[in-house]
Amino acid sequence: MTSTPNPWHSLGPRSRGHLAALGIESVEALKARDAFEVYAQLKARWPEASRNLLYALLAVQEGLDWREVARERRTEILLRLDAMGLAPR
Repeated sequence: MTSTPNPWHSLGPRSRGHLAALGIESVEALKARDAFEVYAQLKARWPEASRNLLYALLAVQEGLDWREVARERRTEILLRLDAMGLAPR
């Protein structure tokens, strides 16, 4: 797995702004939360947020590139989203 030098920069300014609205303004604050629950909260307030955002949240928590998370954990992630009622239809 490839590590990312500054994982917070994996998220764009718009995503970081939406996270800040949830009180998440650092990698440490994001790591303290469940990425799937954060994604659910973001989707509720920002419906156009894509699944790539979830990949990025997980990548920040794990210090990885979001594309690596998407490639290696896609099935697991889709199953969890389905259980939460958030899977794409």
